[in-house]
Amino acid sequence: MIHSSRTWLLFPILAAALAFTPIAGATVPEDFLDALRPEHPRLMLTGPQLEALKARAESDPDLRRMWGQVRETADGLMGAEPLRHELKGPRLLHVSRACVGRIYPLALAWRWTGEARYAEAAVEILKTVCAFPDWNPSHFLDTAEMSHAVAIGYDWLYDFLDEETRAEIRSALIRLGLEEGLDAYNRERPPHWVTSAFNWNQVCHSGLLIGALAIAETDPAYAEAILPVAVENLPNALNSYNPDGVWTEGPAYWHYATRYTAYGLSALESALGSTFGLAETPGLATTAWFPLLTTGPTELYLNFADSGQNSRRGPMPTLFWLARTYDLPGVAALEHQLLEAETAQAIHLMWYTPRAASGTVELPLDRVFESTVPVAVTRSAWNDRRALFAGIKGGYNQVAHGHLDLGNFELDALGNRWARDLGSDNYNLPGYWDKKAGGKRWDYYRLNSLSHNVPLIGGAGQDPNGTAAIVGHGADHDGSHFIVDLTKAYTQAERVTRGLRLFGQRRAALVQDEFRLDDALPVTWGMTTDAVITIHGPHSASLEQNGETLRVDVLAPANATLVSESAERPDPEHNNRGVKRLHVEVPPASGTLTVAVCLRPVWPDEPEVPLPALEPLEAWGVAAEESAP
Repeated sequence: MIHSSRTWLLFPILAAALAFTPIAGATVPEDFLDALRPEHPRLMLTGPQLEALKARAESDPDLRRMWGQVRETADGLMGAEPLRHELKGPRLLHVSRACVGRIYPLALAWRWTGEARYAEAAVEILKTVCAFPDWNPSHFLDTAEMSHAVAIGYDWLYDFLDEETRAEIRSALIRLGLEEGLDAYNRERPPHWVTSAFNWNQVCHSGLLIGALAIAETDPAYAEAILPVAVENLPNALNSYNPDGVWTEGPAYWHYATRYTAYGLSALESALGSTFGLAETPGLATTAWFPLLTTGPTELYLNFADSGQNSRRGPMPTLFWLARTYDLPGVAALEHQLLEAETAQAIHLMWYTPRAASGTVELPLDRVFESTVPVAVTRSAWNDRRALFAGIKGGYNQVAHGHLDLGNFELDALGNRWARDLGSDNYNLPGYWDKKAGGKRWDYYRLNSLSHNVPLIGGAGQDPNGTAAIVGHGADHDGSHFIVDLTKAYTQAERVTRGLRLFGQRRAALVQDEFRLDDALPVTWGMTTDAVITIHGPHSASLEQNGETLRVDVLAPANATLVSESAERPDPEHNNRGVKRLHVEVPPASGTLTVAVCLRPVWPDEPEVPLPALEPLEAWGVAAEESAP
């Protein structure tokens, strides 16, 4: 059961700077292999840990149910189509991920039951991918994930494999994985992922170190060469969690990056008994709250960056690892709650964390996350799919996977998402990654400001180099608010500030933008929605979705006009079929300008929430007291 708390979870807000501090101890001693666990399995789930898990399953109904689901998954993989070396665009990644997704349940099922059919199926997969001509090192995520899968198969199935098969798998892991990694490390100009601050870092370094540890007793030179480089460079990405656990590439990439952080650190701990200080990175101990608190009552994330369309919170085994590592029983309880209706993965068992004795989890209604991409969320209640939820972001438009979306807001109510983010487009579109000013990336609708819930000034969107900070926040008996300074996001204005407020006992929302314009320029307030839009007049509209209604009222300016348009796009971009845009169009104006738009859900059997009095953002109040989960 989730309980609400009106206390704030917040920290001072960063302006937006990529400043990393080194992690003390992020090096390995020369004799680190002296601590190597000599027997297999040594990676993440050792033999004694598995025996303890099996014993616990006798008395733990959650664990017993999850094991049954994992076994069903393994059974369903029997006779699956063989994996093939087939690229999608420049990537083999879908094949590497399929290999990871098959090896874990099959190898765990063999270890748990001793039934040879599971091991035999896993070995066939390993032999297939080990016979590939390469693991596509030009897109090194593919190589890293395949190295991870093959290493787990080798380690977990070690006692089933004969020596000839072990040698075959070791040889392929070295030739197609570890040697390719060493080649990257040793180049005069190593590829970007070696020192990256983003997900490529964790995936590539963790995949390589897992591979090296799997064969460290027979081929120690690879561990001796790979681990020092990986441990030295992982902090470049791990520091991205500092100070408050936000992942700047968005919630979907949080899951990817943090999963591989957990794989890598868990493998170091199980094989060597140490993470060499990496687990103490500031922000890691609290990062589990980022995806949980930024999930709306519709189970959709507060979406930003290249997250998928309608990116939804699903099972995340990494939460068990974080809960176990950092003593977060509330995090484990929330994952257990989700798994009551979802299928567990093998990795849930590998990192299994039981429910706490108390099933109560106290969660805040409001949270500001400090980061290079600061994020703020507010809601009316937990445990209510129909609750009102809103979130807003600041940040830095040049962050990895970033869009021109500073100040973007999203809104849930009545079981629907009314204001939404479209998510990523096709990564293979020409120039998708060209992020410089005037770069092709910003021509694509889903990535530029035209599709986001942000202002447009003079018909133009945000500066690709723009930044924004959350500069105000507070709560009172009536609701909550956040204020974002967008001035550095727009070159067309002297000052731009956005406020997001819940009012009427948290039953309605107000989005208020204030501008100081030197030149007479038109301004557009925009919102993307799946709802059917009906315009009732220049200042009034209603949105209909799944039998529910959201009323939209323009409080200011008096000369504004509400209009709607399609968000659909031609090929080769994503077509956005059925998606609309609601615009507040303001004629050219100079000087000071306020655009204020109320979003009022029609709550059945409740009186209409009155429209609020219009007040300048500077009068919205001060921050409330600090608290923590």
